[in-house]
Amino acid sequence: MLIIGERINGMFKNVRAAIAEENKDVIVDLAHRQVAAGAHVLDVNVGPASDEPARAMVWLVDTVQEAVDVPLSIDSAKLDVFEPALERCKVAPFINSTTGAQDKLDFFLPLAQKYDASIIALTIDEQGVPSTTEGRSEIAMRIMVSAMEHGVPMEHLYIDPITLPVKAVQDQCPRLLRALGQFRQLSDPSPHTVIGLSNVSQRAQEKHLLDRVFLVMCMAHGLDSAILDPLDKELMDSLITAELLLDKQLYCDAYLEAYRR
Repeated sequence: MLIIGERINGMFKNVRAAIAEENKDVIVDLAHRQVAAGAHVLDVNVGPASDEPARAMVWLVDTVQEAVDVPLSIDSAKLDVFEPALERCKVAPFINSTTGAQDKLDFFLPLAQKYDASIIALTIDEQGVPSTTEGRSEIAMRIMVSAMEHGVPMEHLYIDPITLPVKAVQDQCPRLLRALGQFRQLSDPSPHTVIGLSNVSQRAQEKHLLDRVFLVMCMAHGLDSAILDPLDKELMDSLITAELLLDKQLYCDAYLEAYRR
């Protein structure tokens, strides 16, 4: 299970202040703690922290890379942020994210090919988020075809079936689970799958419980990566236990400790 740590994001108050003040200590601490907790990749997002997001992202990338040597996932709503940040990455990065809209694919896939980057692709197109499993799979197939045309290998492609808040659209959770299974059958080798986990519990009261249970359900349907908070120990314990029960880790009585080692 590939874990993408979500905590270096300007949407969080402490990170927003750190970016605005160029306070490296906060960013370095978050980078160290997420990797120590099990993150394999760190998502970095300036968010609303700066009026100069491209410059701020370069500072953020440089700061994180001074602390850890894991891949970074460059995450922004601003298109001009990506290439300056990708140029600074010392390890093959991730791009978070494109959609299935053709103009976005034509922008992001050449960048992924140029920088040998993995890319997260959301199953949204010009008509929005499909309400059906089949609609998500159709967009996923178009993304895969476009990736191949741009020379992006399938092992660098991470398809996101779009996690919607259970509080608003409860019926979408089973459809997402079915989509995960369908994505695995679209090609051989199949693309990776990824979700933004915390979206499912947005504005809900039992946020941590919803996240934990939904992650395990998704893993049972073939999910192999997620953007999540690795500092949530109970969430990580659930992930580790799910991998054990799915026969992806060897059992021992101290399996939680063994996994973390």
